[in-house]
Amino acid sequence: MKILMVITSHDELGNTGRKTGFWLEELAAPYFVFKDAGAEIVLASPKGGQPPLDPKSNEPNSQTDLTRRFEADAAANAQLASTLRLDSVKQQDFDTVFYPGGHGPMWDLAEDKNSIELLESFVAAGKTFAVVCHSTGALQGQGLGRSHGHRRPVDHRPEPGFVGPDSHARTQSAQQEGQLAARSGRRAASAPPRILHAPMPITRETATASSRRSGSFGG
Repeated sequence: MKILMVITSHDELGNTGRKTGFWLEELAAPYFVFKDAGAEIVLASPKGGQPPLDPKSNEPNSQTDLTRRFEADAAANAQLASTLRLDSVKQQDFDTVFYPGGHGPMWDLAEDKNSIELLESFVAAGKTFAVVCHSTGALQGQGLGRSHGHRRPVDHRPEPGFVGPDSHARTQSAQQEGQLAARSGRRAASAPPRILHAPMPITRETATASSRRSGSFGG
């Protein structure tokens, strides 16, 4: 199995002056689930190269055995430092795609045309895809699923809502939650994050990684 993981390139938390990016555990946990199962993993991001890490996700109280394993893995770090540009990858080359969380995806992946087209092509091909926590923002892209006349990934599916501890991120989350709810027709407000179309068995730890952090959803 060949799995694409799409990571945010966005590093600014709105206009707060604070940094954001991808959430380390939400990359590391599925990465090693896939790797230990023998899958080939390819990392991509809108800009390519090293994606920005949300500094809060690497604070001591956010670290786990899997984040420490990732940081100690030279091959994983080399792969992360040289992600492919998102516009260079094609659905035909992969069995599935996974979007790690973090606040960053709510800004860039939510409107990135290459990400939207990629997800559309996975749906059209009948392939699986997965998102976790704030990377659900990638599903709110305008016109997602319409360009080829296909149903959107969120059509008629109950979707979780989430409210982060940061006011600016909370506003961005609420806006996208409303758009997803309108498209799915159903809403489960403040539900734990969940994986959609999971590509292979993934531990509950992966899907709910951020829910353990002070009772809020950090990723």
